[in-house]
Amino acid sequence: MHHDYVTHLECSETGKHYPKDEPHNLSEAGKPLLVRYDLAKAKGVIDRGAISARGGGFWKWRELLPVADDKDVCRLGEIDTPLIDVPATAKASGATGRVRVKDEGRLPTGSFKARGLALAVAMAHHFGIKRLAMPTNGNAGAAMSAYASRLGMESYVFAPDDTPEVNIREMALQGAHVFRVNGFIHHCGALVAAGKDKMGWFDLSTLKEPYRIEGKKTMGLELAHQLGWRMPDAIFYPTGGGTGLIGMWKAFDEMERLGWIGKRRPKMIAVQAEGCAPIVRAWDKGERHAEEWLDATTAAMGIRVPKAIGDFLIIDACKESEGFAIAVSEASIEAARVRCAREDGLLLCPEGAATLAAMEKAMNDGLIERDAECVLFNCGSGLKYAMPDGSRVLDRNAEVDWGAM
Repeated sequence: MHHDYVTHLECSETGKHYPKDEPHNLSEAGKPLLVRYDLAKAKGVIDRGAISARGGGFWKWRELLPVADDKDVCRLGEIDTPLIDVPATAKASGATGRVRVKDEGRLPTGSFKARGLALAVAMAHHFGIKRLAMPTNGNAGAAMSAYASRLGMESYVFAPDDTPEVNIREMALQGAHVFRVNGFIHHCGALVAAGKDKMGWFDLSTLKEPYRIEGKKTMGLELAHQLGWRMPDAIFYPTGGGTGLIGMWKAFDEMERLGWIGKRRPKMIAVQAEGCAPIVRAWDKGERHAEEWLDATTAAMGIRVPKAIGDFLIIDACKESEGFAIAVSEASIEAARVRCAREDGLLLCPEGAATLAAMEKAMNDGLIERDAECVLFNCGSGLKYAMPDGSRVLDRNAEVDWGAM
């Protein structure tokens, strides 16, 4: 057992308290619930140096996570994901400051979804839940299926029928019941809700339970630790459901209360694709809630989320940090992916490439200084997505035209 500093859950809109010792989905107001801790008590007891010196990736932050009992911890070889300099790419983008990619593709199941789902699955296990369900654009379902199987739980996954094939197969191979659905992720989410009574599953959708956000906030804890407990100037984050952006913002607040960091914050920049940009549209209108985006189209599947339940939390974090929301074109996403691979040897997923495209656009538009220290989140392994075929055929039996190479 670890010391458990969790005090209660709190509605993100009304502030109403909910007990921590029973499973919850949304609050009575239909909004995400946030986990709250006794940080004043923790402050005198826990030491950031001692915690950050531990191994085990995001599980090292147990004092600031809700999983108290070791038997609920599901480990698949989690690590601190590397911060990788991309100097040639940055220079080509017109950046003069240090640009680093936080490469989340190195986590189990190949994406940052491992953080949130490991925590959500661990807590579901703690509450004795046996069957989990979720809608997914691919990577979240992959993480849920792996961790659920690890703890002996059943998983049901509903994915849009154009979800990358590798994700569909990966989920099934890891033991999930996988269904391809003729619709978008929110249509898949509606099916999870509709089947709840008949199937008796627990809904692990983005922000529809309180613990995925706790897993995602470890990106903020880890980043601060890797940067020597200081903050970069800007964080570019690919934003679909936005759990990670909301989670990091929560982590920064908790760290300040613990005295680990000061008041300074990075600009939080929510990156979306032009073909699905509900948060950007709401931001540009000065609104706190985002209307559903109809006919969403983007190759960056992870940010193809037409309606985000945590919209107001994403927008609040952008506003409070003096950041913004920005949309980028498909052409600029693909150009960024190609450039980073060719110039710096780093394979980005399309969503990660969108953050690089957004940084370039933001600098060109004067939204951010060219010498800003930027962190780009590459949320998943570039290996999971279709890549252009740049190969040529060579007949070993014919005369080779070496000059044409």
